[in-house]
Amino acid sequence: MKWYKKDQHFLVDEQVLDRIIEYGKLNSSDTVLEIGAGYGNLTGKLAGKAGKVIAIEVDAELAASAGKWDNVEVIIGDALKIGFPPFNKVISNLPYSISSPVTFKLLKCKFELGILMYQYEFARRMVALPGSKDYGRLSIAVQYYADVQILEVVPKSAFSSPPEVNSAIIRLVPRPAPYDVVDEGFFMKFIKAAFSQRRKKLRNAIINNAVPLGIKNIDNALKKLPQEIIDRRAETLTPQELAKLADILVYERI
Repeated sequence: MKWYKKDQHFLVDEQVLDRIIEYGKLNSSDTVLEIGAGYGNLTGKLAGKAGKVIAIEVDAELAASAGKWDNVEVIIGDALKIGFPPFNKVISNLPYSISSPVTFKLLKCKFELGILMYQYEFARRMVALPGSKDYGRLSIAVQYYADVQILEVVPKSAFSSPPEVNSAIIRLVPRPAPYDVVDEGFFMKFIKAAFSQRRKKLRNAIINNAVPLGIKNIDNALKKLPQEIIDRRAETLTPQELAKLADILVYERI
């Protein structure tokens, strides 16, 4: 059995496909990136509205289905391993197993708008706010780079080979970060560490992740942090509060 039959669920509901196109607000000046083109159900509708579609599909047999339209460029390959050609919009029913890495790869690109399908649980984590059960590393990291919104929940019945859970269509609009950090890479490592032990005080998460964070003298570093903040759980802190801590710790590295 091919991997895509296990991982990629093909969207076949015509009404949902049409709404995705509407959300994309496409015109002839748009170059659209589609990741996981599958049988071309979405590709054909994109081709009918956009000036150009770049369809990435890892399976050569499926890719042949996506190449029926004159304005569609098909790239056969792994979306996580190949470089993306220039595009201004990305509209895709993403393979769910690569949701996180492909999203962050996209957020390093320059584009105007993303209309993307995810598992509903993943989508809820993307849009979650401080204090909610879904709030965490993913929420902070995605919202650092872009405005994100759930447009609609899509039932399992909308897919061929239905997934086990509902899905959601997300609007992703890149923008400048809403707050500054001294070192973006360290901040992303820090929030990963902060949420590695969600139910414990942040102090414990920092201590237990001192080595991955590159902090040599953890006792000295802890003294420099606001005690009232590190005695709380990470899930109760705003991104700005976590950024403040990261900006202090970045100077405590080896």
